[in-house]
Amino acid sequence: MSPVHSPSAPSFRIRRRHASQTTAGLFPECPDAISPMKQVRDPAPVADQRGSNSNQATADCPPASRTQHGTQSRETGPIRIDAASPPGRAHARLVGIARLAASSPPAETQRKSAERPEYFLLPVKSILNRCDSNRVPFEWTINPYRGCEFACKYCYARYTHEYMELDGSEFEKKIYVKKDAAPLLAHDISRKYSYASERSGGEKPDHIAIGPATDPYQPAEREHGVTRACLEELAKREGLSVSIITKSNQIVRDIDVLTKIAARSSLQIDITVTTMRPRLARLLEPRAPRPDLRIAAVKELHEAGLAVGVSASPLVPGITDGEGELEAVAAAAREAGAQWFFSGVLFLMPSSAKQFLPFVREKFPRLAK
Repeated sequence: MSPVHSPSAPSFRIRRRHASQTTAGLFPECPDAISPMKQVRDPAPVADQRGSNSNQATADCPPASRTQHGTQSRETGPIRIDAASPPGRAHARLVGIARLAASSPPAETQRKSAERPEYFLLPVKSILNRCDSNRVPFEWTINPYRGCEFACKYCYARYTHEYMELDGSEFEKKIYVKKDAAPLLAHDISRKYSYASERSGGEKPDHIAIGPATDPYQPAEREHGVTRACLEELAKREGLSVSIITKSNQIVRDIDVLTKIAARSSLQIDITVTTMRPRLARLLEPRAPRPDLRIAAVKELHEAGLAVGVSASPLVPGITDGEGELEAVAAAAREAGAQWFFSGVLFLMPSSAKQFLPFVREKFPRLAK
């Protein structure tokens, strides 16, 4: 697909990626990771099927294989008595993030719907998490929450709940709110962040990706404001390199602080739109805002002078790759003022496949085989 140009729109570039260009074939709901694109401000889009890629087995960067996590010693710690826990783990001794999650108290919520998820307050020691991999264009991640209520059927980041000894199906049902985000981030930036990254040979600052493993503007943000708190802390700094990825139009609430960050640092925003068809979007991404609302957010962010583009990841074979489908998203993105556009093919880790493939058999039986 060649770049699209319009005399009435900003420079707009479309790029398709082959599976070999991405981590482990392709990625998260986790958004999939790609190399930075050459365009205005040289933005560094972040993963977009929801998560980040890494060779390290950390909660924010997916492991290279399932055998790299879940093997810790469980000699001490609380016991999770939970029907949702994987078989054989219900009475296992917990350590690390699993221990913290098991003892996390409920978080307050004003929501009354019977379908709302459970919220928990998760005590953490750090908000800025290292992602050591040459296959992603960022050194650090900020994931204000663990779990995501949008419940995207293809969500790559379901594996992150397995670190807490929870099944991937609980990813949209148990949302963990990270406590004390702003003071923790202030400490992390001062202690960890480098304004001369090794990857760039010391010429550019480390890049921070916000939301690669959980949507930073899911409904929990309206009540708990962890994302806003992080942004307000970043706005106090100068010379940072930051990107945000989301499926939510709620991001326009924070245009005031986003413009403050952009005035002092490099900021790029990616809005994910996998299809322009609202009924299909509702099937694939049950609780995410409608595609037209996301496109409207792109326009509002662009009009506010912010660098914004559109991610159509993941491209779901047989479902969102029909004739003209990707082109329709690209056209809407360009019309809204997006400065770049990218897409990557669906990639499923085992925890995601366990949720996605039964959905395919039910809703798209001809594709099941």
